[in-house]
Amino acid sequence: MERREYRKRHNQCPENAVYVLDYLPYGDPIRGIRYPLVQSIGEERFLLIELKPATGVSANLDVKIGERIVLVGSLESQIFKFSRFLKYEDLTSTARAELPVVLEKIVRAQEKRFVEFFNTAQPISKKAHQLDLLKGIGKRTLWKIINERRRKPFESFKDISERTGIDPVKLIVERIIEELREPQTYYLFVKPIRYETDRFRYRGRGRRYRRF
Repeated sequence: MERREYRKRHNQCPENAVYVLDYLPYGDPIRGIRYPLVQSIGEERFLLIELKPATGVSANLDVKIGERIVLVGSLESQIFKFSRFLKYEDLTSTARAELPVVLEKIVRAQEKRFVEFFNTAQPISKKAHQLDLLKGIGKRTLWKIINERRRKPFESFKDISERTGIDPVKLIVERIIEELREPQTYYLFVKPIRYETDRFRYRGRGRRYRRF
């Protein structure tokens, strides 16, 4: 019973909506799959997800790279079904090339969420800060950000850029890709899957990680 519940929980997509990175109309010959597949990324947890047509759905799907697919309570949720989680190395060359473009679209669409990160980012140790994990932010820039937000909370990406001289969208996108490419000790934006029930627990073979 517990194993059945375990499979049920982890055959469900934890993302409510995803963005298409690549569409494979002929499936994956290497895995012996002949039905269409969609490689995508979730807009909330930034999980890499493979979708397949739901049972009874025609194989002739109209899927465009970069489009948003709602997986809960929509017509699209009756067309697409969760197939599996992907690793960065599973992505096609097209999906990898589209990833930065799609991520920028997601980040800009959720500007309030990411501006709040710059307003609330905290130290992770006596010598390190969450903002240190963004490439291009050294100690001087770190303190400029902290001092500016103390003076007045940031209100937009433009506000952050004008007051600190950084490109917040670019830094966020680069960090998300880094978190997708390799296991991290600290995750700022990606929320990796951890499978567990009362009896069965899977931690994976990567490093232990912390989420903020």
